[in-house]
Amino acid sequence: MAKNRSELYSSTFQLFTDRSRGVPDLDRDEIKKMIEEEISSVEREIPIIKEQTRPVAPDNAIGRLTRIEAINSKSINEAALRSMQARLSGLKRALANIDDPDFGLCTECGEEIPVKRIKLVPESTRCVTCANG
Repeated sequence: MAKNRSELYSSTFQLFTDRSRGVPDLDRDEIKKMIEEEISSVEREIPIIKEQTRPVAPDNAIGRLTRIEAINSKSINEAALRSMQARLSGLKRALANIDDPDFGLCTECGEEIPVKRIKLVPESTRCVTCANG
């Protein structure tokens, strides 16, 4: 019985130490470079979208339908801007945490986030199962 308990403790310890090293196939330098490039891209796009969210002046000589379209377009661009700002924040957080041993582990279940997901959505902190939860 003591041997089984000892084996259980040993396997649990091994599982813990394996996880404390993070995701084994994760090339942190490659991911860091990808995140930095994505941050630059998003930072370039934000001012463009901000320009498109400026209020539509009521004195513009545009028709009623065109004004409604402009207001709808402004609303869509505002939502896109909020989304981009949230993504930028997430990317910066991911970049700050890239050297954390838990980077690449799901914050909800503790399982590894697949490397392909990290490369596609580097700011993700949850695996697909938990994100769809």
